[in-house]
Amino acid sequence: MFDKKKSELLAKKIRIHALQMTQLGKSSHIGSNLSIADILAVLYSSILHYNSNNPNLKSRDRFILSKGHAGAVLYATLAECGFMPLEKLRTHCQNGSDLSGHISHKEIPGVELSTGSLGHGLPVACGMALAAKINKKKHRIFALLSDGECDEGSNWEAVLCAAHHKLDNLTVIIDRNRLQSIYSTEDTLALEPLGDKWKSFGWDVVQINGHNHNELFQSCSNDNNLTTKPLCVIANTIKGKGVSFMENNTLWHYRSPQDEEYRLAMEELEKKDA
Repeated sequence: MFDKKKSELLAKKIRIHALQMTQLGKSSHIGSNLSIADILAVLYSSILHYNSNNPNLKSRDRFILSKGHAGAVLYATLAECGFMPLEKLRTHCQNGSDLSGHISHKEIPGVELSTGSLGHGLPVACGMALAAKINKKKHRIFALLSDGECDEGSNWEAVLCAAHHKLDNLTVIIDRNRLQSIYSTEDTLALEPLGDKWKSFGWDVVQINGHNHNELFQSCSNDNNLTTKPLCVIANTIKGKGVSFMENNTLWHYRSPQDEEYRLAMEELEKKDA
């Protein structure tokens, strides 16, 4: 049962956690964290099958955050869902912590794969989906990619492979915020028409508002994938979503919020309706 209020409350909490984590650890990528908070909130509140008390449950769905630089918000999601204590989040990206700036699976329950070198998540997800097919398992595999990451050739090899093997148990979600590093994606290496490209490679494609929880749930629900094709969900998002001065601002790809900027950002996020 989809509970929109529950997923929106989770999105608010993990945005606040991610802001605190990047401030305390003086780490980067808060803009990239904020853009995917709604996606993670819907997945972990209403879509993914998992057991935080048994993270290695064989029947669990697998989720890979291929855009590993947004690791803070995934760590926050896992903590809110019971995989680790919330207090652990305060050690993020600090000396001696196992909560590294880019997502790591080492000693972190709930993380399937260490990522950060872009273009690796989807090929591994493709392999997981193919293995599940061969072994006649029913779990699903999800991979969340950045749009800039679609510049990587390794992704397109995996896209071909997934369509060839009819991996209808594989869902890719693209964080389409249209910014990468310090420029727009279209100025860096144009991606459009992105949906048509995935379709031409043999995938089903839907394009949605990546901050609309109803659309996220409907697009990622297993009930909507009725073909033998893998599914690509292009989630149109805003980088820095939730903090007005961070939204659509490439500055917040590498910068961490401090002092007055942090206070103002936290004030905005805490006032947001859940």
